Amino acid sequence: MRAKSALATASALQPPLYSIGDLSSELALSPRAIRFYEDQGLLAPQRIGGNRVYGARDRARLQLILRGKRLGFALADIKELLDLYDADPAHLEQLRATLAKGRARIAELEHQQQEIVLTLKELREIGTHIEESIRRKEAALKASRKGTP
Repeated sequence: MRAKSALATASALQPPLYSIGDLSSELALSPRAIRFYEDQGLLAPQRIGGNRVYGARDRARLQLILRGKRLGFALADIKELLDLYDADPAHLEQLRATLAKGRARIAELEHQQQEIVLTLKELREIGTHIEESIRRKEAALKASRKGTP
């Protein structure tokens, strides 16, 4: 009985490990995408018997990668920010770089938003012009049909 409780305690002290399938299911991501991020140097899983085994650090990094992609950051930017985490124990450089990249992304999105507003306005104007053209042509066809016996 003592061996069993000691084993349970040792197991509880070990950090959790995840298979590629575990992470794939949990994060709704294909195993191929996870391997791609590994190939790009964003993840560094352990190997046990030839199988990839991911720790809590890899899981957290993968969540940050997905957040960065969702926010529109390039993989190179995401990698830079993740690498800064390891380089600076106080994480000040990572925080500064994240803030700078975030502000740049906001400016980029605001510019795109302005372009979208202009594009929508132009498309609506074109739609109005086309609708008017269709009405004129339909009226002309109707008038010409009335005039023909």
